[in-house]
Amino acid sequence: MSYRRDHRSSKATLFGGFDKLEEGGLRTSSSFSHEIREHDNDKAIDNLQDRVAFLKRLTGDIHDEVESHNCLLDRMGNGMDATRGIMSGTMDRFKKVCPWLEKPLNS
Repeated sequence: MSYRRDHRSSKATLFGGFDKLEEGGLRTSSSFSHEIREHDNDKAIDNLQDRVAFLKRLTGDIHDEVESHNCLLDRMGNGMDATRGIMSGTMDRFKKVCPWLEKPLNS
């Protein structure tokens, strides 16, 4: 038994920081696992920053597109108002030339 105890204590000295090596469980030291978690967190933060930057560019592009469409719609609305004015003037001239256009067709 003394040999087994000495063997285990020398193994513990040799593999200090790793527990339960014989059972297949491998535990790392807390500082090593902390470094791994820290590295994983840094990678996740970088990934998140990339996604946020992409979303920021995308929303900026959407904003520019909406502004462009609003300008187009404003110009189209102004054009329609001008057309309505021209058509109204034309109809007034027709009514002067053809007075029966003022009467409804069903009467």
